[in-house]
Amino acid sequence: MVVISTKCYNLLISFAFVGLILLENIVVLNGAIADLTYGFVAVPLTESNFEIQKPYDVPLEQRHSFENGVRRLWVYADDKPHNPSSRTQPRTEVRIKGLDYTSGVWQFEGYGFVPNGTSGATVAQIHGASHGATTIILRIYNGDMKYYNRDLVAKNLYDKWFRLNIIHDVDRGNVAVFIDGIKKFQGKDKGPGDLYFKCGVYAAPANISYYMESRWKDIKIYKKY
Repeated sequence: MVVISTKCYNLLISFAFVGLILLENIVVLNGAIADLTYGFVAVPLTESNFEIQKPYDVPLEQRHSFENGVRRLWVYADDKPHNPSSRTQPRTEVRIKGLDYTSGVWQFEGYGFVPNGTSGATVAQIHGASHGATTIILRIYNGDMKYYNRDLVAKNLYDKWFRLNIIHDVDRGNVAVFIDGIKKFQGKDKGPGDLYFKCGVYAAPANISYYMESRWKDIKIYKKY
């Protein structure tokens, strides 16, 4: 039998208590990072919520595929816009339809993949604002994600799946971007409007690759009640 003095016993208990506190903090911290949807409710989605915007003069299957849960969207720099009357850049995008919002706290979650070579392409955005056409644009330049063409959001995203969460608090005027559970950007929005989420590829006004592609899976929309 091993005899432990009262002093040693108390010391061991203290270490165990500290260890439990540290472990609990790690769990809480990891939980906070991993579960960005805590306090949100998932909004049911059907295929009718996924509207595909693509060059108006080509069939859908020539710019979009949906296999094994993965949406692949691609576009060329000399493609037409999404409708004949538009003067915008070429795009093939998922437009989340039927869930436009004007207030509250909303969240987009999806797993994205951008193949090497795609550059100057918006891969996710919140469309609508009081000032300008968009609340936020996330654009890929040479493998790095930027807020429009300015602030760096994340580096080295080519050829790997990443989890993207965009949280928009309309009432407070804030928008935040998380990559793989880590906050990478936070800033003010551009005022309320008819707001909705989009993802895919949408060519920037300049400095774009000829071919642009992104892939998306497990897209979810959440709302805080």
